[in-house]
Amino acid sequence: MKYRPSRRTRRVAIATAVVLALAGMNGPALYDFASEQYHQYEINKPEYKAANGHWDVVDVPDKYRINTIHAALLHTGKVLLVAGSGNNAANFKAKSFRTVLWDPAKNTFKNIDTPKDLFCSGHTQLPDGKLLVAGGTQRYEKLDGDVKKAGGLMIIYNENPDGPRTFPAGTLFTGKGNGRTFTSKDPVVVPRAKKTKDPVTGKVTVTHSEARVYVEALKEGRQYSTGSQDNYRIQGLSGADARNFYGIAQKLSFDKKDFQGIKDAFEFDPVAERYLRVDPMNEARWYPTLTTLQDGKVLSVSGLDEIGQVVPGKQEVYDPKTKKWTYLPKQRFFPTYPALFLTDQGRIFYTGSNAGYGPDNIGRTPGIWDLKSNAFQTVPGMSDPKILETSMSVLLPPAQEQRYMVLGGGGVGEDPKSTDKTRIVDLHAPNPRFKDGPPLYAKARYPSSVIMPDDTVLTTNGSGDYRGRSDSNILKAELYDPKANTSRAVADPLVGRNYHSGALLLPDGRVMTFGSDSLYADKDNTKPGVFQQQIDIYTPPYLFRDSRPELTDSGPKTVALGGKATYRSPQASSIKKMRLLRPGSFTHVTNIEQRSIALDFTTTEDGVTVTLPDDPSLVPPGWYMVNAVDGKGTPSKAVWVKVPAAKDAG
Repeated sequence: MKYRPSRRTRRVAIATAVVLALAGMNGPALYDFASEQYHQYEINKPEYKAANGHWDVVDVPDKYRINTIHAALLHTGKVLLVAGSGNNAANFKAKSFRTVLWDPAKNTFKNIDTPKDLFCSGHTQLPDGKLLVAGGTQRYEKLDGDVKKAGGLMIIYNENPDGPRTFPAGTLFTGKGNGRTFTSKDPVVVPRAKKTKDPVTGKVTVTHSEARVYVEALKEGRQYSTGSQDNYRIQGLSGADARNFYGIAQKLSFDKKDFQGIKDAFEFDPVAERYLRVDPMNEARWYPTLTTLQDGKVLSVSGLDEIGQVVPGKQEVYDPKTKKWTYLPKQRFFPTYPALFLTDQGRIFYTGSNAGYGPDNIGRTPGIWDLKSNAFQTVPGMSDPKILETSMSVLLPPAQEQRYMVLGGGGVGEDPKSTDKTRIVDLHAPNPRFKDGPPLYAKARYPSSVIMPDDTVLTTNGSGDYRGRSDSNILKAELYDPKANTSRAVADPLVGRNYHSGALLLPDGRVMTFGSDSLYADKDNTKPGVFQQQIDIYTPPYLFRDSRPELTDSGPKTVALGGKATYRSPQASSIKKMRLLRPGSFTHVTNIEQRSIALDFTTTEDGVTVTLPDDPSLVPPGWYMVNAVDGKGTPSKAVWVKVPAAKDAG
């Protein structure tokens, strides 16, 4: 008798065949799903977290999501997230400028009124806890083919020693030779001419003054461009004014127009939670670096000016007491966003790291800069010296040792080259020289490095090519131990982060990462990229231990250089290190603010007393986080202390 399978058996067989067929067609997808499920299982195991840490996504409501370009930790424990126009020309045109204040402890957000486009500004911590923000965007770049009106630089001359003159936006300039008329895009002030008298002959000499402004043709069309220098009369002037004030311009054409900077400066008040306008800089700056000096004043360096050229070596200093800016007497050229660190004796160390604009053969050599004499001592030994753009620089902990590390980097501009080199220099050596450290996890532009309270350095992300081109984002992270000079891999980041990304240490010992502005969204570079608005939190391995020391801020809120402060701690006997950490201020692979300073300390049964160093170039004035670290390397949550400038300490 012939066997006939039951109806149920037939149904099972058919279902099995369907599943097998589907599996054959969707095998890769099922495999990927299973792999991801297993990955999630592995990274969430307690032993994995204890060894490698863990990443989480911050829940950000839609109305607070921005293209975070800049981030700074404030002494209130909140983080200022600044987009400005967020590298979005439509936002710029609509004057839609964004800032959001985030409280990581409560995960609450607040929109902050943003008075100017602070996209690509510079920022640094001030002695009183405010954040100085200076520079930003006056005009977006226009690439070849997108320029519709001829334009360029107009230099306005003033031969009148009796007074300056302001020319409003829309001032018209007509060439004497070419007859073409151009209009200024922004107001400009031309200083008075300089009049000198020879003490012997009594002869008076007048030397003209000048100012620069960007001008455009009134109409579109190639016929309105010029090909050579011409003198321009300023419409509306007559008589002596017409003779004393005039313009001179070279070629006014359809060449690519770079971004232009602004002079505006603001202090962000963390208590009032608003921007306060202060005196503008003398120079417009887009991509400037701001470095706090040992007396609490701030050095402003480089940037693109109001006509899109790198500021030609004119540096200036901001005084937070007078709210005014003063030029340094001598000039020195740096590319934009140079990594300039305050070092001992009040000198400035330039690591060679920078974030972009400037010629490839000027101002890119590392060295120690004496602001008083303008002398510059070159520091040799940098490996891959032509691949320093978009590298990260860190003052290794503890700061007293004056050892600096430069991580990764890429070629100038859109060059596809990148490097996995790390380079370390000891400025206390008799003849400082860079030496290679352990290689980074990959060849990387835009890596973000954060100094941790346990004296390690966390580095995350970056991309192998310019702005993540060709799907080159790097989903890796590592912890570097400066004492052992070794690195080890830790938990992989959740998303790729390249251009316009960064990371900050939070007061509770975690790290936040933000931003990323990929040029393309696919490997073949055919789809435009989308700004990464996701904020992630990395919880380091040291926060997955059974216990951690505690500090309570019963001690003084203000401690002078060389002064002492006592904090209560139930785990005082377990404390092995005390650290003073300056809060970070990060943008464009640049965070020269962060530093970790070793503190001398003594302990009692239930407390610890720290003594601050007395060197203001090691501890520039401002607010700091104090951390206790036990024998396992587990840090406490930070308590805040204000360190005034030396002359203000009394």
